[in-house]
Amino acid sequence: MNAEPQVSRVITCTTRSPRANERQGVDYHFLDKKAFEEGIQNADFLEYAEVYGNHYGTRKKDIFNQLEEGQDILLNIDVQGAENIRNHAKHDPKLHKSLVTVFLSPPSFGELESRLRNRDTDQQEVILKRLAHAKREIEHWGFFDFLIISGSVKEDLRRLQGIVQSERLKAHRQQLPAAIQNALEN
Repeated sequence: MNAEPQVSRVITCTTRSPRANERQGVDYHFLDKKAFEEGIQNADFLEYAEVYGNHYGTRKKDIFNQLEEGQDILLNIDVQGAENIRNHAKHDPKLHKSLVTVFLSPPSFGELESRLRNRDTDQQEVILKRLAHAKREIEHWGFFDFLIISGSVKEDLRRLQGIVQSERLKAHRQQLPAAIQNALEN
């Protein structure tokens, strides 16, 4: 987001406890289970799921407010959330027009395991669950518009910027300059 000021991230909600370096309203909206369930009952979430015993979700208002402001928005969600948003987009023209999905895959399961261990935030049992879950999620890569095989953070950013730039240049996202429009009308 530092490299692309027109892109903002939608902060998702979770019932899990914050990690040592995470801040409320910056990394996640940390909610207790009761508040999350109330959000589900009130249809506040565009997508939500239970993952590793915790709830995660993206509030509708957070997405649509930013789209109304003309922001390109970034959602960091799992394949289940992406599927739910794709399903919503089928019935919402604004969301449908805006939606671009990117699947970020590790180059190998060995590399994924190494990255999880180097984070040093999870116990062995959690790492094994995450690896098993990742195998199931990677099977869904073909449902996304783009695939990035993760290299370095710098490489991944460059590839994502390329996708953003090409999407911004698509004709259905553009308008001709007023001078050209006027000349065509005369």
